[in-house]
Amino acid sequence: MMQLNKTISYADRARTIFAEEIAELQSLMSRINSSFDAVVDAVLSCKGKLVLMGIGKTGIIAHKIASSLASTGSPAVFINAAEAVHGDLGMVASEDIVILVSNSGATNEILNVIAPLRNIGCRLIALTGNPESALAHDCDLVLSTHVDHEACPLGLAPTTSTTATLLMGDALMICLMEQRRFKAENFAIYHPGGALGRQLLHKVSNRMTTDIPMVTAQADFRTIIREMSDKHLGMTLVYNGDKPVGIITDGDIRRAIQHYDNLSSIVSADIMTSDFKKISKDALLTEALAEMDKYNITTLAVTENNQVVGIISIHHIIDFAQ
Repeated sequence: MMQLNKTISYADRARTIFAEEIAELQSLMSRINSSFDAVVDAVLSCKGKLVLMGIGKTGIIAHKIASSLASTGSPAVFINAAEAVHGDLGMVASEDIVILVSNSGATNEILNVIAPLRNIGCRLIALTGNPESALAHDCDLVLSTHVDHEACPLGLAPTTSTTATLLMGDALMICLMEQRRFKAENFAIYHPGGALGRQLLHKVSNRMTTDIPMVTAQADFRTIIREMSDKHLGMTLVYNGDKPVGIITDGDIRRAIQHYDNLSSIVSADIMTSDFKKISKDALLTEALAEMDKYNITTLAVTENNQVVGIISIHHIIDFAQ
């Protein structure tokens, strides 16, 4: 039976492991260069899908990267490299990009797929801890995840190297999300079975407030500020009788302060925007998010039979999704 040796607390040891991995990741971060730009550009111009290939523990990381990419707007699949040469290469097409993941860059199962992939005609990217390896030399582009030391005291178990690979995959995914303007409503479409997806596929009526901020067209500046502060939505609708004729937002208030010398002379009609955005109470929360994103706003008036019946804000949706 192995003899236990506890000279420091496990918590202290855990902190040193964290520190070791973080130091290696910071070193890797400092070495990221234009090769990363080239990979992002290549993926953005890809007419096919991304195929991640790996084996063993690195393969598990590759599988996670593929799943993250696929769920955030970059079509991607994972193929076990050992299975690839036994028929799974049939899932790869010439317009695809294949990312081959291997820390050593010398894994036989990975190297064995290079020639068949070249015959198919797809582009190859190496995601490797050894940028001078055979794998790196045989690929079109290389993303280096080199670390000097594994956190494993024996230097054998993949630890820091798999963390570095995972983080590089996250960085790639996020850059692609941003370039593709991937939004929460898109995420919901790809995750209809998850909590966020189910919530964002609810109707606006499930999250709107019926406590509508409202002032008259002749309300003074103090009344406007009080109503907006009381309702905590950063806006108020402006009514002429029982008809909403405009909206005043926080932005309108800031502009009024900048451009009017005598705020006491201002009434709602002076600073409101008459063309305010609306959405049906039966619309999905994803549709509300899309409208807010399109017009760069944070609230929408909710209507039923052309009558305003509530307000939906970005905060209502975010709080619901969390």
